[in-house]
Amino acid sequence: MPRRRWVGATVTELIAHASTRTPPGTVSGATRGEWGSLLELTGGGAEPLVLGDGSARTFLEDGDVVTLSATAPATDGGRISLGEVTGRVEPAR
Repeated sequence: MPRRRWVGATVTELIAHASTRTPPGTVSGATRGEWGSLLELTGGGAEPLVLGDGSARTFLEDGDVVTLSATAPATDGGRISLGEVTGRVEPAR
């Protein structure tokens, strides 16, 4: 399969592309401190995650604000920032 260049692709396009070619789940480690999704952190929704304000969640809810950021190894041995994006979970229409 030829590689496609993703310059100018939307986040939606990137996620759709990745999700059709990768197994489900996150890139997480073996211990709780390395887990990366609410699904993992709550044992599939069975154990609520307690937030800093004392509230507990098992899944994202309408009105929640989510910020994602990432870094990657640079060719010089350092790290590069891939940026940050923030969005709010809106109710279904």
